[in-house]
Amino acid sequence: MESEAVNLKLYSHWMSSCSFRVRIALNLKGLKYHYVVVTASSKSDPEFLKLNPLALIPVLVDGDFVLAESLAIIMYLDDKYPQYPLLPHDIPKRALNFQVAHIVASSIQPFQNMGFLNNFIEKKVGPHEKLPWAQSVIRKGFTGDTSLNTIKIYSALEKLLKDHAGRYATGDEIFLAYDSQSKTRSHLKA
Repeated sequence: MESEAVNLKLYSHWMSSCSFRVRIALNLKGLKYHYVVVTASSKSDPEFLKLNPLALIPVLVDGDFVLAESLAIIMYLDDKYPQYPLLPHDIPKRALNFQVAHIVASSIQPFQNMGFLNNFIEKKVGPHEKLPWAQSVIRKGFTGDTSLNTIKIYSALEKLLKDHAGRYATGDEIFLAYDSQSKTRSHLKA
């Protein structure tokens, strides 16, 4: 995969599922980028806060342009660097990809990230509840099942995608829906 000469810098952390989505997109597009590790302590650094006052990752810097939020970054990359598209041209399939990406980004991921687990679940419920909580949120998003002990044969997202799937989530090419599910799905362990 040949890469276009670009000036991209990604502020990221290996454990961040949001950052993981962006790294997948960058690599699928064959784009080279400089990886800047952001830790919990460096998020409060004044230089990082200039890039994202919310102190969240990922943040993409493309020359003078700065953008945060994984789905916004992915949309930007797809528009600016059209090689290896992350969204199909077919409008219904494109909308389906957006739907799946938003289910993962809005309904699953925020409730299983470390900030939420450490700052809310651990403090309000207890440290022993972090893993069961994260598993239940992920399981509910993928299966619709709220119990902690069973995974239904057909997951909720699989049911949504059953008439569209090929080798990947929405056909035989890797698109946004596949990218969005990959890291979150890897956290689901029965």
